[in-house]
Amino acid sequence: MKAAEKLKAAIRDIPDFPKKGIIFKDITPLLQDARLFSETIEALAACCRDKPIDAIACVEARGFVFGAVLAHTLNVGLVLIRKKGKLPYATHQVSYDLEYGTDTLEVHQDAVKAGASVLVVDDVLATGGTIAAVYRLMEKLEAKVAGALFLIELSFLHGREKIKKYPVEAVITY
Repeated sequence: MKAAEKLKAAIRDIPDFPKKGIIFKDITPLLQDARLFSETIEALAACCRDKPIDAIACVEARGFVFGAVLAHTLNVGLVLIRKKGKLPYATHQVSYDLEYGTDTLEVHQDAVKAGASVLVVDDVLATGGTIAAVYRLMEKLEAKVAGALFLIELSFLHGREKIKKYPVEAVITY
């Protein structure tokens, strides 16, 4: 069985979460099993091991889980992207549209040096709005965006269309 198929088999569907009509892809079984978690990180690393990157930028909260371990595995820096008001130092911010309203993401102004190559990592690519905002933050830092990497892509939501400016990879696609 291929790695992606093995990981996909461990992800469970939670119907009607967080609201009726949505089938939530629960990745906690991958995190709870040391072997599966290791295989998950290896599958992500295999997608970017040959890319010249200086840092991983990841979005709270589940993106931190994968981004931190992947940055350690690849021996590169880690850039934390957080919701407004959660970072203690001077920040750049970007607001973006949600289904019902807007949200704001922030990054420290000194998170990476201008020209650094940054790979954006998150657990799931859904509609692409969050990652499009992260791209804008990286551009404010004058970083070179190497692309985006996800454990899961929900292709039926067409999020890739919003973030096609840079290369996009996912280990598992639904």
